[in-house]
Amino acid sequence: MLIPVVGTLQECASEKSYRLAIRTEGMIEDLVKNLSGENEELQMHCASAIFKCAEEKATRDLVRQYGGLDPLAALLTKGSENKELLAAATGAIWKCAMSAENVTRFQDLKTIEALVTLLNDQPEEVLVNVVGALGECAAQEPDNRMAIRKAGGIPPLVNLLTGTNQALLVNVTKAVGACAIEPDNMGIIDRLDGVRLLWSLLKNHNPEVQSSAAWAICPCIENAKDAGEMVRSFVGGLELIVSLLKSEDKEVLASVCAAIANIAKDEENLAVITDHGVVPMLAKLATTTDDKLRRHLADAIARCCMWGNNRVAFGQNGAVAPLVKYLKSPDSNVHRATAKALYQLSRDPNNCITMHESGVVKLLVDMVGADDPALQEAAAGCIGNIRRLALANEKARSK
Repeated sequence: MLIPVVGTLQECASEKSYRLAIRTEGMIEDLVKNLSGENEELQMHCASAIFKCAEEKATRDLVRQYGGLDPLAALLTKGSENKELLAAATGAIWKCAMSAENVTRFQDLKTIEALVTLLNDQPEEVLVNVVGALGECAAQEPDNRMAIRKAGGIPPLVNLLTGTNQALLVNVTKAVGACAIEPDNMGIIDRLDGVRLLWSLLKNHNPEVQSSAAWAICPCIENAKDAGEMVRSFVGGLELIVSLLKSEDKEVLASVCAAIANIAKDEENLAVITDHGVVPMLAKLATTTDDKLRRHLADAIARCCMWGNNRVAFGQNGAVAPLVKYLKSPDSNVHRATAKALYQLSRDPNNCITMHESGVVKLLVDMVGADDPALQEAAAGCIGNIRRLALANEKARSK
């Protein structure tokens, strides 16, 4: 009797309203209870329902509170022959791992090591979930990045970057990017040509894969031994990443701006992307109202100011006045990045005039008293540059 009921329940769980009902009617506890039974079909339906319901944080918390993480982890070994059960269990673990408290429990249960053993010879449906779970665990906890390396997980993850399954590529790029935050992992990723594989995924037709690859490239550049040289070794790589600034997808644009901010730390590469027209392309995006894009765009503009005539060129391309509006955003990360960009831009007199006319001084004065030292410093520096220009003009008039 239970099997068709739970089977129907997990089918319904694809709908948000049903997921809410499953949670509020106390069914999560029943699903967890039946995970520990002997019937594999029932376990599969229960795990599958949790997989779908655990999109919501409240459900993930309930699964943990009712002791559901332990039986889910146990299914990784029990279900190794039953691929349907394994797909459901790994899916539930992936979604549950989106909460940090659950990741802590999975660490205690040695779930990461068990997941790494499933990176080979599994159907794609299982791999998508296994890699998704490893990506979540690695993103949230430094020890897990080391655990994946020690369990031998980096080579099979890098190997999966050559696949064609779009959902798997999205997850594996995230997992490789999360692992790359650890410098020892980055060394292995680099040796296995992982960064080149990530870069080639920027050509993928799927915007989700493109953005996920660009986000993953950021920690790779930050943690590579000679990042500048590594990036230069990719033939056509810089031109490719600049061309993605023409994308219509906000997430692609934000991720590419973040990657460009990292690339531009190397002067030689900054010179190359300048030649590829990065300044007018970044300037064209300045009118965006999307805060995530604003933050990374402002970072990229600040970095790109460090070469040649770029400060002046940003002003000529109309990037300055729209940036001032970013200071009205509710997001403190946007404020910090924007203040740094405005500080760099304010080293050009014409940009100072544009900023002043756009009412930047009052906005920046409020930020000089902020708790964030980087924001304070950039805001004060920008005001200082505007003030110096005003004094120089007053002197010139009085002569």
